Amino acid sequence: MADKLFQTTPRETAWCPGCGNFGILNALSDALEELSLEPHDVLFVSGIGQAGKTPHYIKGNVFNTLHGRTLPAATGAKLVNPELTVFAIGGDGDGYAEGGNHLLHAMRKNVNITYLVHDNQVFGLTKGQASPRSDQGFVTGTTPQGVSLESFSPLATAITLNAGFVARSFSGNKSHLVETIQAAVNHEGFSIVDILQPCVTFNKINTFQWYRSRVYDLKDDENYDPSNRTAAWEKAQQWGDRIPIGVFYKVDRATLDEAHPASANGPLVKQGVEYDGVKEILDGFAVNG
Repeated sequence: MADKLFQTTPRETAWCPGCGNFGILNALSDALEELSLEPHDVLFVSGIGQAGKTPHYIKGNVFNTLHGRTLPAATGAKLVNPELTVFAIGGDGDGYAEGGNHLLHAMRKNVNITYLVHDNQVFGLTKGQASPRSDQGFVTGTTPQGVSLESFSPLATAITLNAGFVARSFSGNKSHLVETIQAAVNHEGFSIVDILQPCVTFNKINTFQWYRSRVYDLKDDENYDPSNRTAAWEKAQQWGDRIPIGVFYKVDRATLDEAHPASANGPLVKQGVEYDGVKEILDGFAVNG
């Protein structure tokens, strides 16, 4: 059997044995294979954190940026070359804390990229501090008396902002995650996939077993309609004994690259440079002798 295009040579990773990131990595590789993409057609943009190391272990173009700054870099790359399939990858700390403001505007602008958020409800790289996704009462080294704030709801926020494609999956269900990633990539517009990813080292509550006993697929509800924004918002609030996974909401809207005038003549990387115009601008700053 031929080697898969997106798989890398097995090597030591920075992840703990049993980490949910391994399931996400394998699902992402399989999803890309089945989409018949080539590594040179794909760009992975990531920030800082254990989730942000994912592009190191898969073939494709890679851009590592600062903590929480994944989405601006991914947006710029997509505007310059809309022909690229662009993934932004990060954790719930990276994306919902430091990167929260960028997330709001990427959804509002409907940038045509796929954002995979590894949601383990802690800051995994920096030793398990509470993240915006930590449940109320969750005890960590920085919250010894338990988290006092309500957990941030990324899906409800995305639906409120009319994000193009809003979904959740579980790293312990590979087939579901593969299918969800593919649906996100095939959607024209901003796609966010919040992936429930147990941290076996720092989160002893939200474990694989904990999720397996609670998650259910929205497809099991034959009457569920992902175009119904109100129903999607209500489902996004469900958390506890039953946790829905699947496509919560999707809508067709004009994407940022479609609306951007610079893209009217094709990808910027394939357009010529107007040297005369650049020279005129630079000459305007020149100091007369």
